[in-house]
Amino acid sequence: MEQSRRDFLMGTAWMGAAAVAAGCMSQSAALGSGVGAPMHGFRVAPMKRVRVGFIGIGSRGRAAVRRIALIPGVEVTAICDINPTRLAESRNWLKEKGFPPAREWGKTEDDWKGLCDWEGVDVVYSCTPRPLHCPINVYAMSVGKHVMQEVPGVFDLEECWATVEAAEKYRRHCYMLENCVYGEYEMLAFNLIKKGMLGEIVQAEVGYTHDQRALQYNPRDGVFWRIKRHQTHHGNYYPTHGLVPAGKCLDINRGDRFDYLVSMETKSASFETYGRAKFPASDWRHNAKMVKGDVNTCLMRTVNGKVLQLTHNVCTPTPYDRGNKYLGTKGTIRGIKDESYQICFETETGDKGAEKFFDAQRAQEVREMYKHPFWKTAGDIAKKVGGHGGMDFIMDLRWVYCLQNGLPMDTDVYDLATYSSIVELSERSVNAGSRPIEFPDYTRGGWKTAKPFTVEEFDISKFDFSTRPIAADKAQQKV
Repeated sequence: MEQSRRDFLMGTAWMGAAAVAAGCMSQSAALGSGVGAPMHGFRVAPMKRVRVGFIGIGSRGRAAVRRIALIPGVEVTAICDINPTRLAESRNWLKEKGFPPAREWGKTEDDWKGLCDWEGVDVVYSCTPRPLHCPINVYAMSVGKHVMQEVPGVFDLEECWATVEAAEKYRRHCYMLENCVYGEYEMLAFNLIKKGMLGEIVQAEVGYTHDQRALQYNPRDGVFWRIKRHQTHHGNYYPTHGLVPAGKCLDINRGDRFDYLVSMETKSASFETYGRAKFPASDWRHNAKMVKGDVNTCLMRTVNGKVLQLTHNVCTPTPYDRGNKYLGTKGTIRGIKDESYQICFETETGDKGAEKFFDAQRAQEVREMYKHPFWKTAGDIAKKVGGHGGMDFIMDLRWVYCLQNGLPMDTDVYDLATYSSIVELSERSVNAGSRPIEFPDYTRGGWKTAKPFTVEEFDISKFDFSTRPIAADKAQQKV
């Protein structure tokens, strides 16, 4: 297609995304245009006052408004949703807590552009349905706004390149809101790995296993977008919860990068079984047929020879699990949800210290000794606020901290594009009989010199929480 990416996103050509998602990827989507300056290490001048506008204030967005309003130096200046009830809920909450009223948008489906255009917003926080992610990314950055985007950041390779090139052109942050990066377990694993306690990591086994049969067949908002995806597409459409934390441990885009993947699926059985058991023959759900298999598994190999196994399973009856297993030359760590930590490592090579996991007492000692600085300093207040055990609040504290102190974002636009690529790449591999599919290099070689992640101190004393009403919020338990 001979058209600019902005035209693709802003005009009627947006409908062409369906062809891209089906595997008809253009040459430009594979290579990018190379326009703009690199974004590795990108930072802006410190912003002591951060004005945030929210687009989409349903379950995730409503909770985000209530968390972010509590952060000193942040102002919720705008909210947007086409559902007037949701606008009223956030409006009333802000008033009840004594915060200034936020300007409102939502009269039409594209009213979000007005929020982006308004000079009273510095940061656009997007919690919308997924088809809007890329248009919001590109448009908001084009009018000078930083973007905080829910997962996955975008949905196909064309959108990945469009978002990368917009960030490079307009010099704005585009950050993916992957809360699991900031989970207490994930940050413990990161700290152990970065301090060399597990040696060199050669393989990670992560994923997203979450029984959503009831949720997908009975969505809270009555919109069946999740189950419809299963009826029309193969692949992993929700890859980031286990993947992004693992990528940080493996230095993806910062000294290494994903080279290629292979993707394979089981047959489809669990959703159909549930539909027949729970709905009468007159209901479409009784005989609903799925294209996507119950379990999708991807194997990804990095340029430096490491392997990452990624699983997606939202329909078999099984406990919630993000995998979170790392195999290193000195030891292993494995997390089960956020409740159980299995750790073992050798003190000296071959001393057999990793033949079995440490007992509960030693595992707890290791957990306390290597607790990540973010959780040491902000853990208590994060748990008080809530949001997936506090990880949501630490995530938001961190990106605000980076803006207020002129630091690069932990998850930059290249990360957003790389991890979002799994949606299309996994489907293309399944459709091709699990053939290896190469990853685009969104950094255009920049990964070779970009600095790896380090365990950074997080000075929470820079936030004066005495001015904010910190308390548990029931909205944080419903996201």
